[in-house]
Amino acid sequence: MQVRRVALVRMADLAPAHGGQAGGLDVQYEFYPRQLESSMSIYQKLNDLNITLSAPATPAAAYVMYVQTGNLVFISGHIAKHADGTPNAGQLGKNVTTEQGQQAARAIAIDLVGTLQEACGGDLTRVKRIVKLMSLVNSTADFTEQHLVTNGASELLGELFGDAGKHARSAFGVAQIPRGACVEIEMIVEVA
Repeated sequence: MQVRRVALVRMADLAPAHGGQAGGLDVQYEFYPRQLESSMSIYQKLNDLNITLSAPATPAAAYVMYVQTGNLVFISGHIAKHADGTPNAGQLGKNVTTEQGQQAARAIAIDLVGTLQEACGGDLTRVKRIVKLMSLVNSTADFTEQHLVTNGASELLGELFGDAGKHARSAFGVAQIPRGACVEIEMIVEVA
């Protein structure tokens, strides 16, 4: 028997054939939600970009990594870190370039998605929309490219989630960030 997979549609859209004989073959339609298509897409995109998500870090102070209220998940600020987990320290406009800041912001976005995956019970297909990012950029008083630094995170989220990854955003220059990190980003997400 040939099995055809069909995204969940109205039965009228399949009429008159919704199973039975087709070209001399027995055909059985297997229905599954459109959300599965997006799940394959997000995980395929992570794979294509060679991104492995890690479990969330342990909070460094008196807070939790995320809180869900209703359909919104608020993810605590994640700081820039090197691959070994040490802070990616420095100050934009002094000893960190805009391009290095963008790479740090991209790495933070990967960490944020890892935390989001845990908040979603391991299922990123529950993500309906990345609602907002707030980015803090450790920068000198005359550095004005905080928005360009934050693009490192925003562009990755757009690549991973498509239109659902387009978000509102704020980017601030600050005098210092915990542990001397060059960037810190927090995120708000709508989930199903």
